[in-house]
Amino acid sequence: MTALPEKIGKYEIQGILGRGGMGVVYKGYDRAIARGVAIKAITKASLDNEELKHVVARFRHEAQAVGRLVHPRIVQIYDYGEDEQVAYIVMELVNGKPLSQHLAQETGYEVREVGEVIRQLLDGLGHAHAEGVVHRDIKPSNILVNSDGRIKLSDFGIARIESSNLTQVGDVLGTPHYMAPEQFLGAEIDAQADLYSVGVIAYELLTGRKPFTGNTASVMQQALNADPEAPSTLKPKLSASMDAVLLKALAKKREDRFRSAQEFADAFREAVNDTLNPAAAAMPAAPAPAAPDPSALLNAARMISTAPPPAATAAGMPDLTGDSAISLDTGVKKGRLLVIDDEERILTALKSLFRERYHVFATTDGHKALDFLRRYQMHVVISDQRMPIMTGVDLLRQSRDVSPRSVRILLTGYSDLAAIVGSINDGEIYRFISKPWDNAELQRIVAEAVTIALELADTKVAAAELPEKMTAGVLVIDKDEEIFRVTRELAGARCPVYYAADLDGALALMHANEIAVVITDVEAGHEQVMAMLKILKQENPQILTIVVTTASDSELVIELINQAQIFRFLNKPVNVRLLKGHVEAALQRYLTYKQTPQLLDAHRVQQAESVRASSIGQRILEGIKTLRGKWFGGR
Repeated sequence: MTALPEKIGKYEIQGILGRGGMGVVYKGYDRAIARGVAIKAITKASLDNEELKHVVARFRHEAQAVGRLVHPRIVQIYDYGEDEQVAYIVMELVNGKPLSQHLAQETGYEVREVGEVIRQLLDGLGHAHAEGVVHRDIKPSNILVNSDGRIKLSDFGIARIESSNLTQVGDVLGTPHYMAPEQFLGAEIDAQADLYSVGVIAYELLTGRKPFTGNTASVMQQALNADPEAPSTLKPKLSASMDAVLLKALAKKREDRFRSAQEFADAFREAVNDTLNPAAAAMPAAPAPAAPDPSALLNAARMISTAPPPAATAAGMPDLTGDSAISLDTGVKKGRLLVIDDEERILTALKSLFRERYHVFATTDGHKALDFLRRYQMHVVISDQRMPIMTGVDLLRQSRDVSPRSVRILLTGYSDLAAIVGSINDGEIYRFISKPWDNAELQRIVAEAVTIALELADTKVAAAELPEKMTAGVLVIDKDEEIFRVTRELAGARCPVYYAADLDGALALMHANEIAVVITDVEAGHEQVMAMLKILKQENPQILTIVVTTASDSELVIELINQAQIFRFLNKPVNVRLLKGHVEAALQRYLTYKQTPQLLDAHRVQQAESVRASSIGQRILEGIKTLRGKWFGGR
């Protein structure tokens, strides 16, 4: 047996997590920041010269593919290194085991549990596909399951990045039982192959067997020529809609499958609901309900307060409950809070804190929370981040679509950078609050959020159309001109794109031109740029900010959320497609603010008095304080 190395690069080696065809995965420790890591390493001496170049190139390719992905459902890449002996990838250490181990141990999965696994898997894949990364080897051994049920997608070793020529048409890559028909044929592979593989996994989890069985040759023939049995013939309790969803996912032709991970996820969620509620699935669809009036909510609250304690659901979670002392006065506007946390003691504490001023509803189940939001308008949604059924970022992202006028607050006791970034880019949260919280500070923030939501409750909002040409422009602030050049290429035909290398140049351009979007690197003159972002949002909230950085400091990002309300966050090296989408979304939002200025109230930030009073703050304030009146109608 090979001796355990003491170190790989700067990382101390503490043990072996696993072995595979590409090498060994070690448990490591980064002493500089006191963090455990996983290190996938290949020993160059174990490969002949002809293999070495190809294998190391693919290994490096994996680091590049996943390094651009920041998502709570994808194992994060921290570092890549190479010396004469080894090439290695440093990754997030996941405390869990592969889904394949659960299946090998004949661990049974309830339909609701399968629904949650597949939802998380499709959520991560949807992000990867949006970034132009196709995994191409989705299988249970590449899905890590934490003890609390959260999953992480790993091993992008044969992933394809758009514009990459590392693998060519004709390469047959993947694991036979989970490969799409086009993979067996060596055809060009796209996101549809990943979605097919997810269909195989869902089929296996629900029925206890794979769609096609036998040796590789037999599986290939079946995948190309045979149709799988309908899942309900193996498990009669599965709904007809589940049959339809899985057979569509496993269609031979790509064009007959789901077009995206989101479409698959939506259909699968409905099929799970139909399976769990067969009576409701058999009933004809009811017309969409009208918007509830205050008396309807009053009746619902009364039923909650007089009903006996709710029975536990199949997932062990209680039904949505309201404050037992709730009493709605329909003649007075009173804020409504929906709180989601998996700890009952937290729900009890928050209900006790807010029950005198607001109507408070609480649940431990994100799915129940979303169903409630569809029926009743909540002014503020406060969600914990780390929950076993649905993460806070996932819930807030979906609540943005279900209840766009609700003000969203993320409450958490830990700092997961990927989750925090997701809360900005997908959930558009109002504030980030750390546990344990200060009661006075929390009450102040919630009071602000409720005030904003009540003011906006009756505001008619329609997203502005993004024109081919607009006068408001994009300002890039960075010592390096690379982001400016890329942005000019992406948006220059639609609007002016300006460049400033420093703060003074930026202030001059903002004074002379109408600026809709600022793109800046927070590491370029860090303190000055941070001060500018804070004061800019205080004085001119109509300007949207996109932050580009290589920083991995979660506290910095939290500060930017709470004090500067940044619109989007991008890691370097920048994904061009993502940058284009963020810029267009920011320009559209700017125009929406212009036609409905009341929406700017949802972007209030607390004035950072110490920043404003500093010499740099005074200089910034002098440079930008007139912008809103000059370019935005004086509101």
